[in-house]
Amino acid sequence: MSDQIFQAAPTRRAAPSFRFIALIVASAMFMEQLDATVLATALPTMARDFGVSAPAMSIALTSYLLSLAIFIPASGAIADRYGSRTVFRTAIAVFVVGSLLCAQAPTLFFLVVARLLQGLGGAMMIPVGRLVLMRSVARKDMVSAMSWLLIPALVGPILGPPIGGMFVTYLDWRWIFYINVPIGIIGFGLVTMFIEDVKGPRNGRFDLSGFVLSGISLGSLLFGFEMSSREGEGYLAVFLISVGLLFGIAYLRHARKHPSPIMDFSLMRVPTFGASVIAGSLTRISQGATPFLIPLMLQLGFGLSAAAAGQISIATALGSMAMKPLQLKILRRLGFRTSLLIFGVIGTLGYGLCSIFRPDWPLPLIFIILFFCGFFMSFQFTAYNTIAYDEIERDRMSSATSFYTTFQQLMLSLGICVAALALHGSMYVREHATAEMSDFSVAFIVVTLIALLAMVWNARFSSNAGSEISGHRKKSPEDALSGH
Repeated sequence: MSDQIFQAAPTRRAAPSFRFIALIVASAMFMEQLDATVLATALPTMARDFGVSAPAMSIALTSYLLSLAIFIPASGAIADRYGSRTVFRTAIAVFVVGSLLCAQAPTLFFLVVARLLQGLGGAMMIPVGRLVLMRSVARKDMVSAMSWLLIPALVGPILGPPIGGMFVTYLDWRWIFYINVPIGIIGFGLVTMFIEDVKGPRNGRFDLSGFVLSGISLGSLLFGFEMSSREGEGYLAVFLISVGLLFGIAYLRHARKHPSPIMDFSLMRVPTFGASVIAGSLTRISQGATPFLIPLMLQLGFGLSAAAAGQISIATALGSMAMKPLQLKILRRLGFRTSLLIFGVIGTLGYGLCSIFRPDWPLPLIFIILFFCGFFMSFQFTAYNTIAYDEIERDRMSSATSFYTTFQQLMLSLGICVAALALHGSMYVREHATAEMSDFSVAFIVVTLIALLAMVWNARFSSNAGSEISGHRKKSPEDALSGH
């Protein structure tokens, strides 16, 4: 597949550098990542202002998840129809308007409606932003560009809690949403000036039936996975997950007959895409589980305060950022297949070490181990996000980005579900009223074993997979002259 697949149509304007494009897209994603972590810190204060209990405020988080579940699958088809730049900057505008409405919310009901609107913008920003990058950056720059793009996902969890605490303590929780306005305005302007508007082929009418079926399925699954981590919500979680699976089966039957389904499962037959989706999904279960398990273990098992647990938990994010400058050098030397196998085993077993953490361990040692877990895991996620599109044709790029992003979101939520089930299952078998260190050990071992299964699919990548992107095993001069 030629470089042309990843590039927008030629224009009269000089193309900006791939780093600049990645940072433009990342500015929008930064809003979304920061918003999620900041909001969690402010929920108790917001509950007091609205006159409701703190647990009731969880609907402000789940309503956003619902919008993501419904609209992410539709993002690719909408970008093809109206243009990736048009949809991307509209998504930014919708997110900013939703943020303003959240900031002005007089009641919890008003806030929930505003969060649904915010979620609509967020659902379009994530996959369409990635699509903009895929269409604007040359293949040789894809690894570096993807590393820049993923920085917001790492910086957001670090900045979120302290910024949220500062706003709640010294200003007002409404500033959590006002902060999105200047970021969104700058992002909107930069997208307008520097991003080309590329439309994809229209493959018939919009798949409305598939949109409804996938929305109900994914919404029910996300809600079910999220509720499985709460006390007393087990039966509702099982019901929602069952509904999600039933509608998912109905969608699969529908998709086999539709000429252009909203989620195209035939993409899974593309070797690098299919392997990346499956291996990445298994790995993301551990990524979703650890932010749930580690702070809980440090507070319940070690007796640390929430603030102290949070300071240790950021080690994984710091480790992830430390990997970014080394990413391309490693891929150029080892290639995707070998490096994913090596770093996958090391990173996954690193999280397995969490199962033997005990309160008498030195906290600096725990911090260092978590730092290196994030270091090795970061490599995997950048590699998966890049290699997935190696064999995807240009006219299927929008479908692929929405499909991939949907599974990303689903697997992160499933990680929390798996961790919660393993933790509660161990407590039930051992008859523990509260979670003890042995229960956390079981949960970490379960998610580690699941993540290790990704190595089966990592081994299925060909030794030359993504060689144009990574620069590994470049063609010899003789091959170039012969045209092979």
